[in-house]
Amino acid sequence: MAVLPPVAQRATKLGIVKGNGAYLTDENGEKYLDFAAGVGVVNCGHNNPVVVKAVEKQLHELVHGGHNVVYYPSYIELAEKLVARVGRDYKVYFSNSGAEANEGAVKLALSVTKRSGIIAFTRSFHGRTLLTAAMTASNAQYRKNYEGVLPPVYHVDFPDIYNTSLTKEKEVARCLGQLEQLFHNVLAPSQAACIVVEPVQGEGGYLPAPKEFLVKLREICDRYGIFLIFDEVQSGYGRTGNLFAKDHYGIQPDVLTSAKGIANGIPLSAVIGKKKYMDQWEPGAHGGTFGGNPLACAAGSAVLDIMDDDFLQHVRKTGAYFTAELQKLQQKYSIISSVRGLGLMIGIEFRQADGKPATELVAAIREEALNEHLILLNCGVFHNVIRFIPPLIIERSEVDKAIAILDKSIGLSLKKAGEN
Repeated sequence: MAVLPPVAQRATKLGIVKGNGAYLTDENGEKYLDFAAGVGVVNCGHNNPVVVKAVEKQLHELVHGGHNVVYYPSYIELAEKLVARVGRDYKVYFSNSGAEANEGAVKLALSVTKRSGIIAFTRSFHGRTLLTAAMTASNAQYRKNYEGVLPPVYHVDFPDIYNTSLTKEKEVARCLGQLEQLFHNVLAPSQAACIVVEPVQGEGGYLPAPKEFLVKLREICDRYGIFLIFDEVQSGYGRTGNLFAKDHYGIQPDVLTSAKGIANGIPLSAVIGKKKYMDQWEPGAHGGTFGGNPLACAAGSAVLDIMDDDFLQHVRKTGAYFTAELQKLQQKYSIISSVRGLGLMIGIEFRQADGKPATELVAAIREEALNEHLILLNCGVFHNVIRFIPPLIIERSEVDKAIAILDKSIGLSLKKAGEN
């Protein structure tokens, strides 16, 4: 490209000019069923009219005030609505992106605990800034050429119950054992400021954490005075059928981060922390010019209005139906090794008969699906997982359409690869 660097990599070469609901329209007028949703952003659908109306109204009242300079209604309204949904013992700080929110959450933990140790997990993805890239362990490419200046972060394994010969209980115990060994051999727990974990790993393969694992992390953090930080940038905002994935587990983190779907496409993120810690975050210890922009907050407030109990129930029902249909495909194609996820955050993994990741096949399937006007993304350390993150407003008819295209795409890809 004449004006764009190669670092601006894209999953497709589509030139999109319009979005509506679950569909995108390209420059030639072709419509595509979008099961990427801007990487899990437009959870309420492209150009949701309620969100658009809220942004239009705000546009004529105040575009920018600067949250470090003044108070304004949309900022306060969204904060109050979020606290009402997450818990009255929390407070909210707004930023622009998921990486910024994760940076803020860790800075809060470092500031309050006066400790320096940061613990994260293999296959995790937390962002692309220097700190969040240091916490990320899903792809070496995200850290390449930056290693010398990355802050020190300690990684232990995240349980993958789908690719192990161990039982779920033993896999959880194995990963927790690594954490205890870290405390014994490398980082004293008294020096650990925080443990950062995705309740459902995103880039790492759409892996839901076993509940026993998160329960134990909560116990460990309570025992040693360590912050438990849930990164819900991808798993939050209705994606799993609850407002946040934490609600599936019944666990309250000390800090929760959110972005992506929070404002349905307008850049916004949030650090949602317990009051007793947020009140210790000293003035000037963190900041930013555009965080909590009035337009973004107006959009965020509209999103929360949309995501009522009926909306979340729809996500759960549609997700259950989608999962069941994908499991039927798994029975048809042995190369699908697992189907997993929560709500409409679903991944299907492809592995050869010998257990090797079917990376090239997944790339071929995505290309065949795109030819049929279905947009899909992959994930996983080996890029051998197709992740389904459609707008949460999709209906069963659109699920059926996607399943039919996926079925055809798998069959064609296997045939071209000379496999059964």
